[in-house]
Amino acid sequence: METVYLAGGCLWGVQAFVKTLPGVESTEAGRANGTSHSLEADYDGYAECVKTEFDPAIVSIQELMKHLFEIIDPYSVNKQGEDVGEKYRTGLYSENPVHLKEAQAFIDKRTDSERIAVEVLPLTNYVKSAVEHQNRLARCPDDYCHIPEEIMNRYK
Repeated sequence: METVYLAGGCLWGVQAFVKTLPGVESTEAGRANGTSHSLEADYDGYAECVKTEFDPAIVSIQELMKHLFEIIDPYSVNKQGEDVGEKYRTGLYSENPVHLKEAQAFIDKRTDSERIAVEVLPLTNYVKSAVEHQNRLARCPDDYCHIPEEIMNRYK
């Protein structure tokens, strides 16, 4: 198994979508690249993300990026749907430099690459989100989500 951290706006919908993808073994809601190691601190620059453990024999980084682009507006800075703020920025974070190279290659070969606002950065810090944010949409299906239902259910 390998691990990447996917940010696509509010993590509730991202987690609900990502966990349906072929090759994804587990997901966990969290915060990437903030400065605090606690949930108790004020906002510290993190991006809401989903820790994604996947089988690279089944799904590649390029395919995970393609799936991420299905659920985001890749040109939007700090906004997805009605969620606005720096914590809702988009990105792929990893401790594995090969993942970062492959994710950047996915962006670079697109004809619109100069307009894309998706970060591809090393993971410098990760904090697991509180229990109430784990698999939130499974427990509270009427909560707001920026991902249309037809896309959310595409791989179920």
